Amino acid sequence: MKKIAFVLTNHDRKGNTGQKTGFYLPEAAHPWAILDTAGYGIDFVSPLGGMAPMDGADNPDAVCQRFLDTPALMERTRTTLQPKQALATDYAGILYVGGHGTMWDFPDSGGIARLAADIYEAGGIVGAVCHGPAGLVNLKLSNGHFLVEGKRVAAFTDDEERAIKLQDVVPFLLASTLQQRGAIHVLAPNWQANVVVDGRLVTGQNPASAEGVAHEMVRLLKQS
Repeated sequence: MKKIAFVLTNHDRKGNTGQKTGFYLPEAAHPWAILDTAGYGIDFVSPLGGMAPMDGADNPDAVCQRFLDTPALMERTRTTLQPKQALATDYAGILYVGGHGTMWDFPDSGGIARLAADIYEAGGIVGAVCHGPAGLVNLKLSNGHFLVEGKRVAAFTDDEERAIKLQDVVPFLLASTLQQRGAIHVLAPNWQANVVVDGRLVTGQNPASAEGVAHEMVRLLKQS
């Protein structure tokens, strides 16, 4: 059975605020638990490779604690693969894990974009949760069109960004930018779970959507 590539951010600061950020632990741990149980191996990849800083580990639930207590997993978040080390043919799918750091380094990672496009065009699944869809903002397929063009997607909403007062800190508003790329943004009320499936693209609005994204990816993977 093929593996799933989890894309983690290398970025560790929210703009000029001095606040730490990184990948958001629940959005990695919960999908990991679901996909691991389904029998898929997980590789961690990041735009630069190496250390992927973590956010959201302050009050871990049982699943997150299990992730934190698994030394091999933690080591792999500190030694993520560079995109050039990841072969698209090894993967049945790719998941862009959220966290505010993604807003700074996901959009312009050509290596990650090529990996995701190659996986998708070979029939694989592309998933993204919360701020993870920042990796879809500039992702083009071989036909020159944005992957999200004409597709229904969920992502961290502009209202949610304003609710946590980071709308002027992030380099762009995610949902609005996806719409500019031709996506059809499907939103739910703030903080409510919202998972949208359009073909082989699975997106989730916020942390509450992480498990749902993983379950939908498993469903699609079993069909392929």
